Amino acid sequence: MTVQVQLVRFALVGVVNTGTYYGLYLVLLTWLPYVAAHVVAFALSMVGSFFLTSYFTYKTRPTWRKFLLFPLTNAANFIVTTSGVYLLVDVLHFGSRYAPLIAAAAAIPITFVVSRTIMLRPEPARRAAQVERDVNVSRVG
Repeated sequence: MTVQVQLVRFALVGVVNTGTYYGLYLVLLTWLPYVAAHVVAFALSMVGSFFLTSYFTYKTRPTWRKFLLFPLTNAANFIVTTSGVYLLVDVLHFGSRYAPLIAAAAAIPITFVVSRTIMLRPEPARRAAQVERDVNVSRVG
């Protein structure tokens, strides 16, 4: 699968994930301050995003290792969106209902590059087996 196809699939997952996040954010906003609603909605939608990213975007098997590393792929996204929401709401006085959508757009390229690196990185056991095969081939050759 080409990088372009992955990017399109990533964008589609992003649309679904953003919709999930935004829906959760609006529901939580009725009970929580906007930053808390943002953090909780972000964390919940990230779980769904992990599985969509694994199965649909990169056609890779989800593993516990990738699941545990996946939040790291979103660390930059989280920082950019959280800072963006704060900046838009408290500094620029945008409405708290729409600020997350604007902030999320700025984080897309960063999230794609980092998620691709994590999700397509070989598992340690596979890497070790490949190194051993390479060593054996070099001994024969």
